[in-house]
Amino acid sequence: MRRFLADLSRKLTPERRKNLVTCVLQHRTCSLFSSFQSQSSVVIPIRFLNTASVDPSMASDYSGSPVTLDTINIKVLNCEYAVRGEIVTLAQKLEQELKENPGSRSFDEILYCNIGNPQSLGQQPITFFREVLALCDHPTILDRAETQGLFSADSIERAFQILDQIPGRATGAYSHSQGIKGLRDTIASGIEARDGYPADPNDIFLTDGASPAVHMMMQLLIRSEKDGILCPIPQYPLYSASITLHGGTLVPYYLDEATGWGLEISELKNQLEAAKSKGISIRALVVINPGNPTGQVLSESNQKEIVEFCKKEKLVLLADEVYQENIYVPDKQFHSFKKVSRTMGYGEKDISLVSFQSVSKGYHGECGKRGGYMEVTGFSPDIREQIYKVASVNLCSNISGQILASLVMSPPKVGDESYESYFAEKDAILSSLAKRAKTLEAALNSLEGVTCNRAEGAMYLFPRIELPKKAIEAAKSANKAPDAFYAARLLDATGIVVVPGSGFRQVPGTWHFRCTILPQEDRIPAIVTRLTEFHKGFMDEFRD
Repeated sequence: MRRFLADLSRKLTPERRKNLVTCVLQHRTCSLFSSFQSQSSVVIPIRFLNTASVDPSMASDYSGSPVTLDTINIKVLNCEYAVRGEIVTLAQKLEQELKENPGSRSFDEILYCNIGNPQSLGQQPITFFREVLALCDHPTILDRAETQGLFSADSIERAFQILDQIPGRATGAYSHSQGIKGLRDTIASGIEARDGYPADPNDIFLTDGASPAVHMMMQLLIRSEKDGILCPIPQYPLYSASITLHGGTLVPYYLDEATGWGLEISELKNQLEAAKSKGISIRALVVINPGNPTGQVLSESNQKEIVEFCKKEKLVLLADEVYQENIYVPDKQFHSFKKVSRTMGYGEKDISLVSFQSVSKGYHGECGKRGGYMEVTGFSPDIREQIYKVASVNLCSNISGQILASLVMSPPKVGDESYESYFAEKDAILSSLAKRAKTLEAALNSLEGVTCNRAEGAMYLFPRIELPKKAIEAAKSANKAPDAFYAARLLDATGIVVVPGSGFRQVPGTWHFRCTILPQEDRIPAIVTRLTEFHKGFMDEFRD
């Protein structure tokens, strides 16, 4: 929709452009849309970003502003991020309604199953991680006698180690733009222990979660719209948004739903050649493993094929590995792309690889702490200087996030005082996630017209829904994508928030939604009951 508005806006006179903006803000059809639709079969959704929260009267109030939809960066207009889109805005309004008028709905709370935000849904933080953070942020308590009784001995020791690596023990000060050197040393050691191959702390750039690292690489690689990035479809909207914001072209490759969201090399080749025929230069391949929103875990043999493809085509391999701890099936395990490439005998000069990791996912779920990193290998020294320059523009990532990233890659070991409690907390979280995934998967597959591949990893299910023709026609009348129409009705009837599959892109003519597995176990039965009752009623209402 935003892309359509942007293209249409460029073709209009200033006065008609102003009228278009007013129409969109007021959620109504105007002659511009009517004349366009009379010449086109395209359904135009009369909505714009989060306009549900915009007062329509304000459109005319700001008519003299130097900043209008016509004068802002067109890349911002074109950018979309469905995970926090229209459905979430509606959910927030419903939440306010429930606070102001308790009992006004058949449900008493909003269940946000739209985003991988574990602690917002009741997951508790890992005790050892939080103890170390608390001690680092308030180091004066390290010298108090009562601290020994409140904190574990290894958390105290780790806090001392970390503070000794920070000049002045100042966690509120800027750090090196790549992150604190001692913490990068720890992370490199953790990577080496995981993969069995050396890791260089100078290859590591600590960031505020994985997202800024993705933006940094897009900024580096994309020169114009003639530069393309191969991305999986369905994809995590961060990639489409960042490619759009940096002026590039997303080149889709479709995962095969029939084979459990398989990644076929033949599909990569076809999309690469098709892009080249249009004059697009492919710069990189994005692989999300485990998958988001699709939850599949790649086999090592498939990963080797991907590495060979990138090497042959001289593409940067952008490996999103933030769900590496989230594996739920016994026949699959995580292998980093760096490990796979090294086992194939490929080193620094053979393949350019960037691996992304985050403290927001896994069993830790520390989304609000904004910690993460990228490991950058296979780039020449002069390019590394440019990456460092871009990192320097942001000065540094936050220190708490840096500390957490080091803790995630170097948790308590056997023999440490915290090891047993740490392992128990970790195992309880991951075991529970696996149970929730299986329960929700079974519930979804029991619904009429719904099929859901198994959740091998990550934090999501991405079921496909076969909607009746009447539902699709109703969605068209409401100017919504059919799966967005379904998601809005689900929210209104149950308080459950999911993300329409159209926000992740999908094979044309198919409809999906993404649902997290993050609500706590004791809430899953209620979710299943609400969803089942709603779906039955929805299908009966629109049955052909």
